[in-house]
Amino acid sequence: MTIYLDNAATSFPKPQPACHAVDRALRRSSANPGRGGHRMSLDAARLVLETREAVARFIGATDSSRIAFTSNATEALNLGLFGLVRPGDRVVTTSMEHNAVVRPLHVLAGRGVEVIKVKADATGFVDPAEVISAAGENTRLVVMSHCSNVTGTLQDIATIGAWCRKNGTLFMVDAAQSAGACPLDVTRMKIDLLAASGHKGLMGPPGTGFLFVAGSLELQPLLYGGTGMLSDSPEQPREMPERLESGTLNTIGLAGLHAAIGFIEQVGVEQIRLHEKRLVNLLLTGLAALPRISVYGPERADDRGAAVSFTVADEDPAGLGFRLDRDYDICCRTGLHCAPEAHKSIGSYPAGTIRVSPGYFNIDRDIEMFLDALSVLTGSA
Repeated sequence: MTIYLDNAATSFPKPQPACHAVDRALRRSSANPGRGGHRMSLDAARLVLETREAVARFIGATDSSRIAFTSNATEALNLGLFGLVRPGDRVVTTSMEHNAVVRPLHVLAGRGVEVIKVKADATGFVDPAEVISAAGENTRLVVMSHCSNVTGTLQDIATIGAWCRKNGTLFMVDAAQSAGACPLDVTRMKIDLLAASGHKGLMGPPGTGFLFVAGSLELQPLLYGGTGMLSDSPEQPREMPERLESGTLNTIGLAGLHAAIGFIEQVGVEQIRLHEKRLVNLLLTGLAALPRISVYGPERADDRGAAVSFTVADEDPAGLGFRLDRDYDICCRTGLHCAPEAHKSIGSYPAGTIRVSPGYFNIDRDIEMFLDALSVLTGSA
């Protein structure tokens, strides 16, 4: 039986309500939302609206029209960065970011945007005081991840958000690794833009994601085209969310996302967090008992999400990951995890790490079997 420990990439399995919702929508609501007045089109539009309202409620947004659906968190981050930042602006970020932030900022730097990177410590934590000091005056945007996809390190976004709001600096959060697994509230945390994927902690299908945009902001779209409204005008609508949603939405995927969020709300984010913390504690304790292993990130499970990265002395991470899959049917991820600067910060560049990321549907036995397999493969058994 496969032991799936790669939930930081994509959660698996999906909740049964999400699977049923996708099947039902594919069979009954496959028309184009907002592109017709017939019953099936209206059903599809209603499904999209209900999902939008569920997402807004889930992240503490007061206006669901400020939720723009995307195909993933990467698109949402690109939408926020390219839609907001202009030549001459100053942006502060960190050394722990995913390439979904690093690469857009690299392009923007080439267009005349000043990009300042605050370095994390060896555990992947970024001191809020250093971010605030770097932001100083005349900073247009602070953009950073809530939870590292490499070390699982949780950042103090509430403190940074409060400072940004007080000082007139916009605050954008990459919540790809935390949405669904950690409490989030864009109002309380003073977040102006929040990007998330639907297929990780939110337990929805791949091909889903969203960007929350605070009510005071108007972004330039990434895409221009049909939105189902004001079709007689060559201008892109100014109204949200249509302004940022050209083309046909992934209605089927959004049906699954809606059901997955309902499942999470029924279980409770705090309960999911407690379950994943227990699994992480088992991992950290078990890895500490094995020789030649270096674990990266915070020592306490309280300070990290459900991602644990480690290396084994004299072992290639990729080779070890291959043998875990081939010999034990254990799925984990190896390498740089699309975040090379994070690995430079923690000292695991260029080979990267082995990353184990349990999810809500994993059990203690999965972690025990992983540790047993690792013990054999590293000669510790």
